[in-house]
Amino acid sequence: MPAKLNVETLQSVFQTRPDILAGIQEAADTPARVGLFNEIASFVYERIATASDHGSTQDDDGPAAKRRRVDIAQVQPSQQTLSNGSTAGGGVSLDAATSEQVLLEVKDISASAPQRKKYDVCFTKNFLYARVSGSSTPVQGIVYPWKEIEHIFYLPVPEKSTVQHNYVVLPRNSYLPTRTAKPAAGAAPTSPTALEPFVFTVPGAAPKPGSIGGASAKTAEAVSDSYSTLFHWALATSLKSAGNHSCSIVASDPKLFHSVTRQAHRPTEKAVHVKAFRGSKDGYLFFLPTGILWGFKKPIVFLPLDRIAALSFTSVLARTFNIVVELDVDESGNVEKEIEFGMLDKEDFEGINANYVQRHGLADKSMAEKRKAKRELAENNKTTGGEDDANGTGEGEAENAQTAGMTELEKAQWEAEQQLQDEEDEDEEDYDPGSEGESEGSGTSSEEEDDDEDAEGGEDDDDDENDLDGEGMDED
Repeated sequence: MPAKLNVETLQSVFQTRPDILAGIQEAADTPARVGLFNEIASFVYERIATASDHGSTQDDDGPAAKRRRVDIAQVQPSQQTLSNGSTAGGGVSLDAATSEQVLLEVKDISASAPQRKKYDVCFTKNFLYARVSGSSTPVQGIVYPWKEIEHIFYLPVPEKSTVQHNYVVLPRNSYLPTRTAKPAAGAAPTSPTALEPFVFTVPGAAPKPGSIGGASAKTAEAVSDSYSTLFHWALATSLKSAGNHSCSIVASDPKLFHSVTRQAHRPTEKAVHVKAFRGSKDGYLFFLPTGILWGFKKPIVFLPLDRIAALSFTSVLARTFNIVVELDVDESGNVEKEIEFGMLDKEDFEGINANYVQRHGLADKSMAEKRKAKRELAENNKTTGGEDDANGTGEGEAENAQTAGMTELEKAQWEAEQQLQDEEDEDEEDYDPGSEGESEGSGTSSEEEDDDEDAEGGEDDDDDENDLDGEGMDED
């Protein structure tokens, strides 16, 4: 019996490309080609079914065969990785998003991540994506299924004279600091994440006439007093319609946290951020109700409160200090254990410590055992004998008395000063005069010899005088 094309599967796969379907039917003139086309159609169909489970246009209550294919795809996640490094969901979503009706389109929105450019931001039933103005195709890498979005933040843009806000959209597995080291030999390779954070900026004014389009444009007019009210409504409505009830828009609140540093660009407005460095990159830290966000340069980092194991204050100097956030990492080992932010203004310590660390019950490990161990080891190396041990005990009691009533930052600074003093004491104890001391001894000896010579010279003078006196007496 000759092989036949699986027309049902082919039509399902290429329903938006009838030209490809016609070409396949024309070229399937041998059993080998028919078998090959059927295999390709089945393979692509499974990928589409996988995307359906993550938020495409397919219904959740589809045929049992489709659900079985989805289950198989989930059991074999390595097969979801495409040759370009994106996941199957990210690779298929481009066509899936294009095929959906645009419910809302907001034109000329400035994006800063994952690419810095102006785009039209589009909302569909199952996707949020960006596309170039005048184009009907989403930009590769800026297509987000609503079900994959985990966090959305609404934050003021720092150091701008006019009020602007950033929307920060974080899909799953896109915001924790990851290790750059290669996996160990024999370890299973990890699939790269196709989706990066999406950051776009909106002004404080109302949308320009003609900048809003889509099937829901008329409905959106009622909430278009400003870009913020428009996007808040569109994002919240879309998340709810897609069944993503765990994600909501989180905004910064100066009542919960604000910096004491006065903003030069908007002096009457309290800054809800603090300047900080991550390595050599400068950015801003936002202490939010759900976690700590560092932006807005790539890679954007968000540390949820439920993943923070501890927060420590380190490198305390006269004007700045660092914080080290210890994370509760998962079994994969791909997430960094600790991440450090440096060069924070010392004036912001009290606000961070009291309004954030203590309020959220985060463990402050500035005085933790592992940090004490290094100092105690250095002290023990200098301690020998019972007398020194007794003195060490007394010094410990004195240290406790001196640090009583200090804040954690003052304690850390006091310890840093003590450590510097100990190092200076060690240098003095280890000092060896060497040849310089010998030179001082030689100098003393030389002076003594000169004194002896002077003394001998005096005796000779006396003898000469006696001789002269003797000669005079003979003449007489």
